[in-house]
Amino acid sequence: MQTLIDGGIAFIIGLQGMGDWLTIPMRFFSYLGTEDFFFIVLPLIYWSIDSALGLRVGLILATSTVFNYAGKLLFVGPRPYWVSSHVRALWPETTFGIPSGHAQEAMSVWGIIAAYRKQTWVWVAAALLIFFIGFSRIYLGSHFPHDVIVGWLLGGVILWAFVRFWDSVAGWLASKSLLQQTALAFIASMIFVAVGMVAVSLRSNFQLPALWIDNALLAGTELPAPVDPNGIFTSAGSFFGLGFGLAWIMSMGGYQATGPVWMRALRYVVGLVGVLILWMGLGEIFPRGDGVLFYSLRFIRYALVGWWVTGGAPWVFARFKLVENISRTSSI
Repeated sequence: MQTLIDGGIAFIIGLQGMGDWLTIPMRFFSYLGTEDFFFIVLPLIYWSIDSALGLRVGLILATSTVFNYAGKLLFVGPRPYWVSSHVRALWPETTFGIPSGHAQEAMSVWGIIAAYRKQTWVWVAAALLIFFIGFSRIYLGSHFPHDVIVGWLLGGVILWAFVRFWDSVAGWLASKSLLQQTALAFIASMIFVAVGMVAVSLRSNFQLPALWIDNALLAGTELPAPVDPNGIFTSAGSFFGLGFGLAWIMSMGGYQATGPVWMRALRYVVGLVGVLILWMGLGEIFPRGDGVLFYSLRFIRYALVGWWVTGGAPWVFARFKLVENISRTSSI
């Protein structure tokens, strides 16, 4: 491992030595792999472009995030600038480094988009985005090359599983009642919580090396805080909310992102207002911290956001005639 770290540091220093002109484009590519970006794009796809694709993006993102968090706690890898003061922290982070979340989620999300569309130009665009998002993480000093490679590999496994089993699982779920579908979504979210909390328990007594703390302070960034369970409940809650919202709206006929451009645009604006109210509004009301109460409130908050995306907002769109029709056509 030390050989990979030493070689990675030399490689990153060489990349950063190519000049600051790369910083802005690399930050741009990194942003395309963030959860915040996908948080904006997911509702746009689901409400206004293709609901079946939007659902795939939402569920694979929530799944990938949980396994990325567990992977980080399994490997306990440092960030490059934590171990070398010669690496500039151009995109600082507080979590462990391996596997790269940006690389993993880029492979999962952009990969599922390409697999769904099945068009050559989409595959090429997705491949370029996946590569440059991963590469940007190395240049910005956020990850070692092996962090990115492992992220790509894990994201690829999750992508394969989604593509391989989506149709069969969707068909099985379609035969279940609303109550059964809701229960299954909740059970799946609790499995995510269990996976994450087991990983947390493995590192609950982890002591950060003094070198990592000193270099983070020297870089002028936040101190590493790699064992924080809140992200687990964000992803688990989102997964449950997306699943429950879908089951609920399907019980009333389903939702399709059809209609003229003005209607699609208006849906996105109206829906986004609801997202902001639930996401930011409840974020101001619900207390934050560590403990069962705080984790439960975080789960509820993100479950409501997920429900709004797949169920609540489409119901509002139908009530205000912002959709052409509600039919029994499956959105999965």
